Amino acid sequence: MSLRELGSGCKTRLEQVDWYLCFGLIFLFLVICGLSMGGWKLHLVLNDADALPIEAVAIKGDRQFTSDAEIRTALQDLMQRSFFSADVNQVQQALENLPWVYHASVRREWPAKLKVYLVEQTPVAHWNETDWLNEQGQVFKAPLREGIGKLPNLVGPEDQAKSVLTNYRQVSELLKINGFDLARLELSPRHAWLAVLANGIELKLGREDKMARVQRFIHVYPTLVKQAKPVARVDLRYDTGLAVGWDEAQDESR
Repeated sequence: MSLRELGSGCKTRLEQVDWYLCFGLIFLFLVICGLSMGGWKLHLVLNDADALPIEAVAIKGDRQFTSDAEIRTALQDLMQRSFFSADVNQVQQALENLPWVYHASVRREWPAKLKVYLVEQTPVAHWNETDWLNEQGQVFKAPLREGIGKLPNLVGPEDQAKSVLTNYRQVSELLKINGFDLARLELSPRHAWLAVLANGIELKLGREDKMARVQRFIHVYPTLVKQAKPVARVDLRYDTGLAVGWDEAQDESR
């Protein structure tokens, strides 16, 4: 093939090329590269804690047992991130891991603030000597704090906390309207109930009809206090009667 024929063939092929399409594809490629580069640079800026730091955390909600120092410690690592890269779910989890925090909600506020609303645990009873029960009957662990006040002691199997609290409220209400304070309520592994009044009297209530048995104690108590010996315990696990244990030690000390 001669050079003239080769040149003629190349010219023919070039004339057949759709140059508009070629330039369009090149332009599209350049646009995509530009957008990718811009997105990469924007990602670096948004995740740069020096460029877009979290400047403040606003804490709202009534707090009695959770200190500012505890909150700062919990958020120390998370605060090293930028405003946009900080994960609000991780912030929420870190706050809810604090012993006296029941719930936390977190949201961003432009340009550089996190707003946090805290709800603390409300303890209503001691549970199994070492833990607490909140209003919902949920068990939680937390250190003792000043200002909690005197709370009843509830004891029972770990999976029965809510049931024990419900029964405590029922028994306590019945006793209170009759002038007694319930200091302790226990549920044994065999599901038998034991109540201890604030004056130290133990009431063995058994597994069934505990409310009726508490009412029986209330009816007979005026007769019991007339006896010479102080009452130590009352066994109400009988269908129609009861057995009384007297406090011999207290009687001898008089």
